[in-house]
Amino acid sequence: MAVGVFDSGLGGLTVLDSVQARLPEVDFIYLGDNANAPYGVRPADDVTALTRAGVERLWDMGCDLVVLACNTASAAALRRIQEGGVPQGKRVLGVFVPLIEALTERQWGDNSPPREVEVKHVALFATPATVMSRAFQRELAFRAIGVDVEAQSCGGVVDAIEEGDMILAEALVRSHVDALRRKMPQPEAAVLGCTHYPLLQEAFQQALGPEVRVFSQAALVAESLADYLTRHPGMTGEAGGSAYLTTGEPKRVSDRATQFMRRPIAFEAA
Repeated sequence: MAVGVFDSGLGGLTVLDSVQARLPEVDFIYLGDNANAPYGVRPADDVTALTRAGVERLWDMGCDLVVLACNTASAAALRRIQEGGVPQGKRVLGVFVPLIEALTERQWGDNSPPREVEVKHVALFATPATVMSRAFQRELAFRAIGVDVEAQSCGGVVDAIEEGDMILAEALVRSHVDALRRKMPQPEAAVLGCTHYPLLQEAFQQALGPEVRVFSQAALVAESLADYLTRHPGMTGEAGGSAYLTTGEPKRVSDRATQFMRRPIAFEAA
C-alpha cells in the first residue's frame, strides 16, 4: 500500500520531496489535478467535488492513507469529506494542522485546550479560496488564544509558478507583502499557506525582512506524517514503487515539474 498525495497541481511536490526524504522506505502515489488547476480561485463546492474525486481515485488504487498536499483543498474540502463519511480502513489528512502546531509550539497530536502562545501577530499568505474559508483561523483557535491573524490573498502567484514564470511570481510576492504590511506593519511570523510557496520562500523572507520568522509546510508535514505512520503502522505496506500521475498532459506537466523541482520527474496520465 502506497501513501497517496493529492494536489491541484505541482505545489504538492514540495511536500512529497520532504516526505520521501523523511520516509525513504514508504512508497507514494502522487496525483496532480493539473487539468483543473488552480483550485485557489474556485468556489468551495467545486474544490470539494474535485478533491473528493481525487481522493477516491487514490483510495481505489489501494492508498489507505491520502494526504491533501494542497491548502485550498485542506481548507475547503477536508472537513466535508471527513463529515461525509470515510470508508472503513481509509484516512485522509490535511496540511494545516502540522503548520499550526509548529507555530503554537505544540507537540504532534496535542489536544489540550487552547492557550496563550508567544507569537501574537501572524501574517497568512494564501490563495483566495483558502483566505475566504478562514480554515487557518478556525484551526488556530483550537490551539491558541490571543493571536492576531492578518490574511493576504495572493492572487496570481500559483498561476505564475505553474507556468514557470518565476520572475513574475517573485514580483507578485513583493506586491502581496507590501499589501500585507499596510494592514499589519510588524508581523512577528508569516505563514506560507500554500504548498507552491516554499519555492518562493526566499523571496517572501527577503520582502518581509530577517526579523519575521517564516513558516513553510513541507518539512513540518513530513515530520507529522512520520509520527502518524509510527502510530498507525498498518497504513503502509509493499506497494511496488512510487508513481506520479496527472489529469493534465503528462509531457507538459513533467517538463514543468522538472523545471521547478530541479530534478527529472516523469508524470503518467491518471
